[in-house]
Amino acid sequence: MTFSATSPIRRVAVLGAGVMGAQIAAHLSNAGIDTVLFDLPAAEGNPNAIALKALDNLKKLKPAPLMSAGRVDGITPANYGTDLALLADCDLVIEAIAERLDWKADLYAKIAPHLAPHAILASNTSGLSIEKLAASVPTELQSRFCGIHFFNPPRYMYLVELIATQGCQADTLDALETFLTLRLGKGVVRAKDTPNFIANRIGVFSMLATIRHAETFGIRFDVVDDLTGPKLGRPKSATFRTADVVGLDTFAHVVKTMTDTLGDDPWHDLFQTPEWLNRLIAAGALGQKTRQGIFKKVGKDVLMLDPASGEYVAGGQKASDEVKALLKNPDAAAKIAALRASEHPEAQFIWACLRDVWHYIAVQLEHIADNARDVDFAIRWGFGWEQGPFEMWQAAGWQAVAAAINEDIAAGKTLSSTPLPAWVIARDGVHTPQGSFSAATSLLVGRSNLPVYERQFYPPTVLGEAEADFGETLFENDSVRMWLPPASVGASANDIPVLSFKTKAHCVGANVLAGIQASIKIAEQYHPGLVIWHSTAPFSVGADLMSMGPAFMTGDFAAIEHMVAEFQNTSQAIKYAKVPVVGAAQGYAFGGGCEFLMHCARVVAHVETYIGLVEVGVGLLPAGGGCKEFALRASRLARNGNILEVLKDYYLAMAMAKVGTSAEEGQQIGYLKESDVIVMNANELLYVAQAQVRAMAASGYRAPVRPKAFAVAGRSGAATIRAQLVNMLEGGFISKYDFHIGVQIAEIVCGGDVDAGTLVNEEWILKLERERFMGLLKKGKTQERIMHMIEFNKPLRN
Repeated sequence: MTFSATSPIRRVAVLGAGVMGAQIAAHLSNAGIDTVLFDLPAAEGNPNAIALKALDNLKKLKPAPLMSAGRVDGITPANYGTDLALLADCDLVIEAIAERLDWKADLYAKIAPHLAPHAILASNTSGLSIEKLAASVPTELQSRFCGIHFFNPPRYMYLVELIATQGCQADTLDALETFLTLRLGKGVVRAKDTPNFIANRIGVFSMLATIRHAETFGIRFDVVDDLTGPKLGRPKSATFRTADVVGLDTFAHVVKTMTDTLGDDPWHDLFQTPEWLNRLIAAGALGQKTRQGIFKKVGKDVLMLDPASGEYVAGGQKASDEVKALLKNPDAAAKIAALRASEHPEAQFIWACLRDVWHYIAVQLEHIADNARDVDFAIRWGFGWEQGPFEMWQAAGWQAVAAAINEDIAAGKTLSSTPLPAWVIARDGVHTPQGSFSAATSLLVGRSNLPVYERQFYPPTVLGEAEADFGETLFENDSVRMWLPPASVGASANDIPVLSFKTKAHCVGANVLAGIQASIKIAEQYHPGLVIWHSTAPFSVGADLMSMGPAFMTGDFAAIEHMVAEFQNTSQAIKYAKVPVVGAAQGYAFGGGCEFLMHCARVVAHVETYIGLVEVGVGLLPAGGGCKEFALRASRLARNGNILEVLKDYYLAMAMAKVGTSAEEGQQIGYLKESDVIVMNANELLYVAQAQVRAMAASGYRAPVRPKAFAVAGRSGAATIRAQLVNMLEGGFISKYDFHIGVQIAEIVCGGDVDAGTLVNEEWILKLERERFMGLLKKGKTQERIMHMIEFNKPLRN
C-alpha cells in the first residue's frame, strides 16, 4: 500500500522532544491529529520522563505553541526503549532529532521494523542533505522518505519546505503536501536538496549582506533595523532584532552550515559570523531567550551593542528624513532609482542590500528552486516579507535593475563578480499570467494542480500573475461590496454572494451598517444565504471611532446614539435573516466585529483568529448586541435557574476585554458557538463558509425565533458581580474607571434594576446597552481613552 494525495494521515509520530520536535507535536495536536512524541528513555524513574518534561514545557512557552491548554492531552509521550510498537499505527513519522547524520541513521534502523508498510518517514533537518540521509535509510523505506522543514515556531509560521529525494515516490510528496495544506494549514514550497533549502539560504544571505554593508557604510544597528523593517516591506524585527528573536546561536548554526557546505558558492566569503557576534555567543548573550543579545532592555530603555567597543550604548536612533522620504515613494521603479542615485550613505546601504540579494537569487535560482514563485513564497512565508525578492525586482523594472546590477558588477561594487545569467537579460520578469520562470528548464511553471488547492478560491499570488476575478457586483456603496464569485473559482461557487468591507482594517461606520442591511435583503430575496468575508485580514477592528469624530466634537450625541441603534439593528438583521448569514473570519475580530460574528447563523474562523469584546479599552462597553447575546445565552444555559453561574465568565470576558489567543480559545470563552467551524488554512475560509451556507440551505434553514422573554440575574446578580469588582479594585487589578465601566456592564447583562428571575426581551437589554454606552461616552475619561486610541492605536488605562 502507498499513499495517494487523498489518503488520510490520521496518526503521526514525532521523533525527538527537543524545541522543534515538541512544538511540531503541539501543532499536530492543535489540528486534532493523534500524535505520539518520542525521545530517549530516561536513565531513572518514568522512562517517558524526557517526553513528559517537553510536554510540560509546552504549557509555559510564549508565544503559546498550543491553541488551548487541553490540546497537550492529544500528545502521547513515548520512548525508544519500550514504546516502538506504537509506530505501527502511525501514517507519518517526523524525525526531529539533533543534526547528526550518524544519530539519524541509527534511529532510522531502529524504527524501520516497526513502521507500517504505507507509513511516510520525513526528516525535519534544516542543515543535512536529504539525499545523504536517504542513503542511510533502510532500502524498503527509501521510496517513502523525504525532507519536511517546518519553521519555528511551527504553530505560527506558515511556511513548510518539502524536499524530495531521487527515490521518493511522487504520491508520497503529494500526500504530504495535501496533509500539510489542509490539516495543518500550511503554505508548502517544494525545495531542491541544497544546504538550508530556499528560505534560510536566501533569508540568511540577505541578513549577512545587510550586516556586511552596515559595517561598510557605517550604519548603526538601530538605524539598520529602522531601514530594513516595515519601511522596506519587512517585519518590525527587521535584521538585528530578528537575529535576537531567532537566537544568535541558532543564526550562527545556520551560517556555519553555509560555511561548511557551500564551498563552491561564489559568495562563500560572506558566509561567516562577525567576530562581535561570536563574542556575544561565547558570553551566553544569545538574544531574546537570554534577555540580552544585540539589544538588551534595561528598565524602559533599549540598549544596543556597539560592535567596535563591545559595550552597550543607548539605542533608538532612526533613519534620516531624507532617506525615509525616498522610501515612501509608491512608485517602486522611481524609488529604487532614487536610492541608487542618492549619495546619502543610508540610501547607498539600502541599494547595496537589495542589489546583492537580487544578484544572488538570479545566479542561484536554478540550483535551489523549481521556479521563481517558490522563492518568493518561501521568503514571504518564512521571513515575513510583504513581497518576495523577485517580486520586488520585477516591480522596480526588471531590465533597469539588471542593467544597474551589471554596472555595479563591472565597477567591483558587488559582493561577487559572478555575472548575471543570460536568461536575466533575455526576459522582462519572472512572473507572468502563464506561470513563473524556471531557470533550470527555461520554462514557465504553473500552479500545483493538486485537488487540495481547489479549496483555495483566492490563494496567495505573486506580482505579475493573472489578477484574481472578484466576480459580479450585486450591490456597492463606498464602504461595502456585495458580489458573486465567478464559477471559475469553484464548483457552483456563483450561487452564494459575498459581502466584503472596503474600509480601513474593515472598521464599521454608518455605510457599513447600511450596506450589511441592504445586502441581507438582497440575499433574502434572491440567494440561499450570504457570506461576510474579506480577502485579507482582519475580519474587523470594530467601530470606526474616527467617523464619530465630527458628532463627538460638536456634542451631537443624538447622532451617535442613532448610529449605536443602527449597529444593534444590523446585528439583529444578521441574526434573524431569513437565509443563513455566515461570517468567515481571520485576523482580529474586535468589538463590533466580534458582535457581528456572535449574531451570525454560523462562523467559519481561521484558527489564528483573535476574537474579543474590547470596548473597555476605549472607555466604552459592547453596545452592538454583545451584552444582550451573553445575557440571553446565560439564561438559556442556566441550570436550576442559576443564571449568574453561567453569566460570570461571560461578564469577565467583557469587563477584562479578554481576547481569545486562538479561535479555539475564543470558542471556549463564548465569543464563538460550539456549532461554529474552525479551519486550519485561512485560504480555505470562503470555500468552507459557502459550503456551510449550502448545507444549511439544503436542510431547510429556519431563522431563530425571537424570544418573547428570558430570565435575567437582576439587581442581586449585579450586586454579586460588583462585590467581585471591589476585590479586583482593591487588589490593583483594575482602575477606578475600569470599576465604573464594569458596574455598567454588570447591570446591563443582569437586566438592570429588576428582581432576579424577571423576564425581559432582547430590546430591553439593547436599550440598556444604548443608555449606558451613551452615558460613558459623555465622561471625560472615556473621551481621553478614545483620543488616545485614535492617536497611538493602543488602550489607555486611566
